[in-house]
Amino acid sequence: MMTVDDLDRRLLACLQEDAAQSYAALGQAVGLSAGAAHERVRKLKAAGVIRRTTIEVDPAALGHGVLAYVLLDTDAWMGDEPTQRALRDIAAVQEAHIIAGPASVLVKVRTATTEGLQATLRALHQVNGVTSTQTIVVLESYFERPPAVGAARQP
Repeated sequence: MMTVDDLDRRLLACLQEDAAQSYAALGQAVGLSAGAAHERVRKLKAAGVIRRTTIEVDPAALGHGVLAYVLLDTDAWMGDEPTQRALRDIAAVQEAHIIAGPASVLVKVRTATTEGLQATLRALHQVNGVTSTQTIVVLESYFERPPAVGAARQP
């Protein structure tokens, strides 16, 4: 596994702000040449530190304004490939996590309407092993933030 140093963290923070900036601008921001910045970013990608480059889109602008978190209660272990595939196949499921706590799985769901949320809940109930769900509907989001990279790791 690659060790991420302070310069890498500064590069990552700049990329999180604007992943489309030129290597010249990126290098200038952290005190490197464009070529050196490019080489560091290439190494971070090769090591899997940078998983992908993307844009952030407002879900409500695309008609996906309903956000909910759903806890899945189960009667079987859910950490296998068939479960991952079944959850991935439900288009409204944006994230899925095996958890410790009051349920086995936590999923993040975005839909256009509450009727769409209801249809998604029906689909979640069809996943093998799911016995019940607990749904938390988000009324307003204050903020969402990417992982902090500017400083050393938090405890």
